[in-house]
Amino acid sequence: MKYKLILIFSLLVSLTISSQENSQYFSLQEAIDFALANNRTAKNASRDIDAAKQQKWETTATGLPQISATIDYQNFLKQQVSVIPAEFFGGNPGEFAEVTFGTKQSVTAFATLRQKLFDGSYIVGLQSAKVFLQISKNAKEKTDLEVRKAVIEAYGNVLLAEESVNILSRNVKTLEKNLFEINKIYEYGLEEEESVEQLKITLSGVQSNLKNVKRLKDLAYQMLNITLGLEINNATILSDSLEKLTAQNINLNLLETDFNVENTIDFKIAENDKTSKELLLKLEKSKALPTLSTFINGGYSAFSNEFDFTSKEQKWFGSSLLGVSLDIPIFSSLGRSASTQRAKINLEKASDDLIEAEQKIQLQIASAKSEYQFAIEDFNNKKENLNLAERIEKKNQTKFFEGIASSFDLRQAQIQLYTAQQELLQAMLDVINNKATLETVLNEIPKI
Repeated sequence: MKYKLILIFSLLVSLTISSQENSQYFSLQEAIDFALANNRTAKNASRDIDAAKQQKWETTATGLPQISATIDYQNFLKQQVSVIPAEFFGGNPGEFAEVTFGTKQSVTAFATLRQKLFDGSYIVGLQSAKVFLQISKNAKEKTDLEVRKAVIEAYGNVLLAEESVNILSRNVKTLEKNLFEINKIYEYGLEEEESVEQLKITLSGVQSNLKNVKRLKDLAYQMLNITLGLEINNATILSDSLEKLTAQNINLNLLETDFNVENTIDFKIAENDKTSKELLLKLEKSKALPTLSTFINGGYSAFSNEFDFTSKEQKWFGSSLLGVSLDIPIFSSLGRSASTQRAKINLEKASDDLIEAEQKIQLQIASAKSEYQFAIEDFNNKKENLNLAERIEKKNQTKFFEGIASSFDLRQAQIQLYTAQQELLQAMLDVINNKATLETVLNEIPKI
């Protein structure tokens, strides 16, 4: 029996150690760094940059020398018959002789080198490839900002749930203690039954909230894991506290700093759109320009009635060709003109969109600053309210057990306290989230 207990104890210890080893600890900054490398959306944005680089080279390669080769083998199952005047062979005038030309089988092998000399659309294509790469980089930057914001929100939601569970658990213990004491007083006939019932109602409500918050905590952890790029049920442990992060995220200097709208990622993306429309207009105009290209090819051909092309006696006949092609667009029934006008219209729209985007960003910055400032002020207010609610609840609890205050007065004070507790937690989370929102709009990613 002794050895069985030792074995069971050893097994429990090993399981505990294994569980701790499999757990992952994250501060908020560590969680952000981890997500930027492992979040699936962030990884796809990095892949988009790699794809854009490949596309840039793909476009560049179309203007570089192109070499192709062809090998053709032909076997006439039945050769074509031609008729010629018989008198060519000493026959009678007016008669025709049936003849077949060439051999039954042939092999031709040719290699061709092609090179563009001038193509307006190729020049525009090179410029477009560079812009597309820049668009992908800006999209990656935008994605990183959004991922960072999502991590902060998910991390904060977990901390909010954890703090809520702790506070509600303490409230339940306090209420259970009060209910036990009031029950004893009631049993001695020194208190009314209504007082017991009031406390039971309050306790039941807090217990229900505690169960709900525990379920929400599990969901918050799962959401955080998904945002980090981890398995949904990964054992994730957070090392920062809600109070610590709130103190770190109160930065009044951020409200007073002037920022250039042109440095924001949303403005850069809108600017990319305008640049793209400018290139599309250039592309349509380039279609009216001539294109010039050259080619040279060379190869060998062999002919035989039997498949003996691998024989040393087989004769191969060489040939080569040099050519230049000039394609001049002359008339398109005003199709090119319509395409050019459409591109001009789209460029005008993009120019207006850029102006509107600049104004919207300015409004977003002003709004984000206002909400962040309110969050700080609201946090300070809610902190003071909680101190007041705690004192009021404590006084009413003392008065209640001294028989001065009613159970209804105590319940009102308790509800006011519990509301103040949750409001303070939410105010703390608002400070963190609103600062993240402001930093996202400003394209600012400070180290926490």
